[in-house]
Amino acid sequence: MAEFPAMSHVAVTVTDLAVSVPWYERLLGAKPVLDEDAGGFHHTVYLLPGGTLLGLHQHPATDGDDRFDEHRPGLDHLSFGVVDRAELKVWQTRLEELGIPHGEIVDAHYGSGLSFRDPDNIALELFAPPG
Repeated sequence: MAEFPAMSHVAVTVTDLAVSVPWYERLLGAKPVLDEDAGGFHHTVYLLPGGTLLGLHQHPATDGDDRFDEHRPGLDHLSFGVVDRAELKVWQTRLEELGIPHGEIVDAHYGSGLSFRDPDNIALELFAPPG
């Protein structure tokens, strides 16, 4: 049997691309590689290191007052890997420079994480392996 493949992309629904696109551009330090009407929705896509694509989708039927809640079925959070805890400290400073509220670095036996949220309250995390 073939080995299960790596993740190619993740797409999240946002309420307003005009708000989310500049926010993600600042966070990622990158411009989208794709921005188009996909017939029924609009999407903006970023190429992340390692080749994974991150898509932001805006659907006409999305309720602009609705916000992400990890307690509902579906996505809990997106996590982006960093090399070590020292890099988490660098990102903590970077998030502060960008004016992005965040939690403290949380250490556990399985690694360390730094949590924050996008404009739609989507839970994001920077994660370092233990050691």
